[in-house]
Amino acid sequence: MATRRTTHRSSSGKKLYAVRDSSGKFKDIQTYKRAQGADIKRKSKAESKSSKKK
Repeated sequence: MATRRTTHRSSSGKKLYAVRDSSGKFKDIQTYKRAQGADIKRKSKAESKSSKKK
């Protein structure tokens, strides 16, 4: 199961991602900008399979 992330705003107004564990408690909070950058740098399984076929 994918990690569920909820969005919040910091006191300065930046968008935040809050990652929760299986019990619903906060495990990690990071800025949307950092989380988005990490997601873009990483390829999904489907993307890596399609690039190997070519």
